[in-house]
Amino acid sequence: MILAAAAAIPALLLAPPAGADGGEPVTLPPLGSRLAAEAPCATASAKTARMSPWTHRALQLSRSWQLTRGAGVTVAVVDTGVGARVPALAGRVTAVGGAGEDCVGHGSFAAGLIAAAPTGQGAVTGVAPAARILAVRGTDVRGVPDAGLMARGIRTAVDKGAEVVYIGQVLTAADPRLAAAVAHAAEQDVLVVAPAAPDTAPKGADGRPDTRARPYWPARLPQVLSVVDHGPDGGRPKDAPTALAPDLSAPGDAVVGIGARGSGHFIGSGSSLAAAQVAGAAALLRAYHPDLNAAAVARRLTEAAYPEHTPRLDIYAGLTALLAAERAPAEKSPEPAVLPASAAEGPRGRALLIGGGALVLVLLVGAAMVVVPLGKARGWRPAG
Repeated sequence: MILAAAAAIPALLLAPPAGADGGEPVTLPPLGSRLAAEAPCATASAKTARMSPWTHRALQLSRSWQLTRGAGVTVAVVDTGVGARVPALAGRVTAVGGAGEDCVGHGSFAAGLIAAAPTGQGAVTGVAPAARILAVRGTDVRGVPDAGLMARGIRTAVDKGAEVVYIGQVLTAADPRLAAAVAHAAEQDVLVVAPAAPDTAPKGADGRPDTRARPYWPARLPQVLSVVDHGPDGGRPKDAPTALAPDLSAPGDAVVGIGARGSGHFIGSGSSLAAAQVAGAAALLRAYHPDLNAAAVARRLTEAAYPEHTPRLDIYAGLTALLAAERAPAEKSPEPAVLPASAAEGPRGRALLIGGGALVLVLLVGAAMVVVPLGKARGWRPAG
């Protein structure tokens, strides 16, 4: 059986058929993240969502798709595996080892949120429906995460050319192997996206959900873009685990997605699903702005986000915004004009000197013309 945590997820998607004014609610099976030891693998869903999920409108995907759909970018899904034959991902999944089989279904669901293409009805589509998926296992077959598997999965994803690495699970303790793998990704210009908290809160001693804030890995590593979930109303369930200082918030509650096989849909909630939406957004940015490095992509996602206590993902703004550090430098004020010294300063001085001398001579001649006749008339005698 699927762990009881999945039973708390809403099972009804109240959406009428596309193009209709009303209709019966569609009941979707809940997504599981881990299987009990004796449980069989998750089966295909016989239910199909009839309308685009609320997340499509919240993320304004139709506007972003006018610019890019993520073609040419590979997103690694380090999780429970990805069903390589799922119709919505057909022809775009490369699996490492046995990661092409997904017994749990969580990795396939996340891969669908990242890159599912429209199928029959086209109701459920990923954020970057033209991106490619690299499936790498980061858990055992039952969905139990392991630090060694996760670290090896990150390194494998980086070495095989992924530009974005999505981590679908969380660990409660730090591990040097995981830190080294994330550092390797950063050195190779690969963006790592991870949930800032588990999808369901751990049980306390009294059997009730323990929602106290605590660190989770790899989200606490500084090179990782950590994500927490929100629902249609912008809030989170009361029993949701508290995340420590997440970088970004994205739609993650009552989210509709694909399964590991077939064309049916499931419904799920949690920060891991919000992180998948952000990984898809990163794929769009890396396709539309191929000149941006991983750190710049993370900066665009966080700084162009809708401003709240935890910035809320805004994909279109991330694609189109001009951030402060990216603006062209302001034009400098013109330097004050300085007139150069005249090249004719010497001749001008000489001309003034000659002109002044001529004026003095004229004045002397004029004075003589007055004084000399008077002197002759008086016999050159002094006045009386």
